This record gives sequence, structure tokens and C-alpha cells, in this order.
Amino acid sequence: MNAQDDLTQVDLVVTRARKAQQDYEKNGSQCRYDRAAQAAAWAIMEPSRNRHLAELAVQTTGLGNVPDKITKNHRKTLGLMRDISEAKTFGIIDENAQTGITEIARPMGVIGAVVPSTNPAATPANNIINALKCGNAIVLSPSPKGVPSCETLLRYIHSEFDKIGENPDLVQMVPGKGSKEKTQRLLEISDLIVVTGSQNNVKRAYSSGTPALAVGAGNVTVIVDETCDLNAAAQKITASKTFDNATSCSSENALVVVDAVYDDFVLALAASGGALIKDEAGVVAKLWPDGHLNRSVIAQDADEMIRALDLENQVPPDTEFLAVETEGVGPDHPLSGEKLSRVAALYRVRDFEGAVQKTAQILSHQGAGHSVGLHSTDPERAIALGVALPTCRVIVNQAHCFATGGAFNNGMPFSLSMGCGSWGGNSIDDNVHWKHFLQTTKVIREIPPVEPELEDIFGDYWQVAGQ
Repeated sequence: MNAQDDLTQVDLVVTRARKAQQDYEKNGSQCRYDRAAQAAAWAIMEPSRNRHLAELAVQTTGLGNVPDKITKNHRKTLGLMRDISEAKTFGIIDENAQTGITEIARPMGVIGAVVPSTNPAATPANNIINALKCGNAIVLSPSPKGVPSCETLLRYIHSEFDKIGENPDLVQMVPGKGSKEKTQRLLEISDLIVVTGSQNNVKRAYSSGTPALAVGAGNVTVIVDETCDLNAAAQKITASKTFDNATSCSSENALVVVDAVYDDFVLALAASGGALIKDEAGVVAKLWPDGHLNRSVIAQDADEMIRALDLENQVPPDTEFLAVETEGVGPDHPLSGEKLSRVAALYRVRDFEGAVQKTAQILSHQGAGHSVGLHSTDPERAIALGVALPTCRVIVNQAHCFATGGAFNNGMPFSLSMGCGSWGGNSIDDNVHWKHFLQTTKVIREIPPVEPELEDIFGDYWQVAGQ
């Protein structure tokens, strides 16, 4: 099949999706939308299917580990279903007698979703559920290594659709092997694009001419201050950093620790499985052997990572991740950027003010807008970070990668895609969730006039500046 035939196949898929979506909307109901979303959710959450998808993802992408992907597939989907369970996404969703405005929920149409290889089942499932809940059809464009997982997920969803009589054309994927050309065509002919993954795809999405929901680069920095519970912080950081072998954009990449507790924190980290490494140059040489991240280290189990970095006899046998001491930030200091591995940069700073300055430097280099973490018992310090830093999220005393994308013990929407605001080059600063898959028509009725006098508006100003 030549390139033109490939693009024609994309066109045909989107045409079928558009026809299915039009029927879905015309003959829709809240019950129908909810049932379709439930079918897609159960397709990934049913235990045997969940396990198969997790095993297939690791086998075909070489990223992450099976137990954690099973957990991710289950908990991210369960949390999303909790979030949308009471959401009104069909028909009249609000009537305001005071303003005279009635809001009617309307779908976006056909969603084009670009899927990363790091989460080839959980991320598309999340997008599919949100799309169906809001009356849309969706077409996936997976990375080449993610094709088998997406194909399998869709087969499971269509099997569930058979049980409820739903149209399988509502959920499709770009046919054949993934390619930039086919993804580009999908970006151009969809009604809304959702892009999670490389910043190259994000830029292409924003320049495609189609409205886009896209995310920024992750490079999470976490501050540990002198007031925190060091053992609790070390345990949470280790659990987060090692989850699914650090495939998440919300995994800690830099730990910034104040001098007063640095040595004690290093001991607490060691007790939790974090090994201190002082040979920065040696790690950098192995982690970036040719200027690019070493694929033998990216998202690998601890033993594989340690072996690839030639550190077998230099760290304890129970090591879960490496904390590499460093000072530099910027392009000449690769440890200050995202590492997609069980490796974190470790910075020692004089005090909390120094920690804020160091974190700002790191975010200026990479990761602005995404999120930062804070382990502290001083409530004012979290607010200080929110005021001072270019970040959309400050995660306080939590395992970062579990908390950022929504957790059962915080109020963030469950999502695998984090908008990073203008700092990260994004149009949204929230977790991508169901409200982003919906638009509204407003019916506006006449109401009694609400017109102020000039004095009401400018009275205080005139007192200061005069008329």
C-alpha cells in the first residue's frame, strides 16, 4: 500500500466514525452515553483482559512492568468512572432563571487521539471513555510499538459493544502500522485532537488547524524541607519514582533537599531503596552514551537498569532507584532533565529559599507548567511555591505520580494527560478530563435589564483619580 492509499484509509475510518457519531448524537440519551462509557471501561478493567493488555504493552514496547500496568489500568479507569458517574453530558445540563440562559450539552464530533507508547492501553481507554460519555466518536493513532495494545483494546471494547448493541465504528484506530503521515492526516480531519506524548506531536497538533488538547513536557522536581517527616517522604518518593519503571511524566526527576536534613534524608532514602550515587560523570556517560537516552535503561526494572549502568557492585542488592548527586542545571547537565528511568538527580541547597530558586532553574530548563512536589509540614510553603513557580500543580506530601493524575485521596480529576498552561505551551492548565470533550449551546432569553449607574462602577476610582 502506497502513501496515498494510507491516507485514504485514514479518511475512510474518520468518515465511518463521523457517520456513527451523528447517529449516536441524534439517537442519544444520557443512558446510552453512560452505557457505552461503562462498556469501554469494563473492556480494560475485566481482570483477565487487564492482565493481557499489561503483558502485551510491556512485551511490545519494552517499557514499564506488568504488575504496575495492571494497577494503572484498573485504578485510573475506576477513578475516571467515579468522576463521570454523576456528570450530565446529554440534553439540558443547566437552566439559570436569573440569567435567562439554558445550556445544552453538545458533542465535539470525531476525536482524534494520539497515543504514547508509555501507556498504550490506559491512556487510550481514558480518552475513549471521556469521548463516549460526551457523545463523541474517537479514532486512535498509536505509536508504532503501541499498535498491538490498541488493536487488542479495541477488540475488547467492540466485544462489549456487541453485548449492548452499540456501533463499533464509534471507537476505531488508524489502520496498519503507525506513521507520522497518517497521524498528520488524522490531526487535520478530526473535530478535536487529544495529544499525549512527544512535544513534536504536540506542536504538530497545535499547527494542524484543528482545536487541540495537548500536554507539556514533564520533569518533576520535588522539594524536601527541614520540617517534613523524612521517612514518610522517602517512602512516598520511592513508591512514585519506581512505579511502572518511571514511565509516567509525573515521576520525580529531581530531588531538592535542604542542607539541614540532607544527610538524614539520604539515610531515609537508602532505607526505602534509594541508593546515593556520587559519580555523576559515570552515570551520565552510561545514561547518555551517544547524546540520547540509553534504551537499555529507559523504563527498565531496577536490576536491568543497574546492570546497564555498570553499578552492580556499587549499590546495595535491594536498590530500587538511584539518586545521583549533582549541582548543574541546563543543556550541559542532562541529569537536570527528564530521564524516563529509575534515576533521579539529587540537589543539596542551603534552605527553603534556595530550594525554590533551584526548582525554578530546573523548570526553566525543562518541565515548566507541569508540576512540582513538596514534602513539608509548613502549610505556607506550598502556597509560596504556587505563587513563585511556573507550575500548574503543587503536590503536597504525596507520592507524586499517583497524585498528579488524580487519586482517591485528593481532588484532582483522574487523567493520564496533564495540561501545563502557557508555561508548558498548552491551551489548558488542568488535567484533561470529561469537560474538555464537551461543548454547549446556550439559549439566551430576555431578562429585566441589569444596568449600573456610572457612580456604581467608577465612584471609588473617581475618589482617587478624579473625573
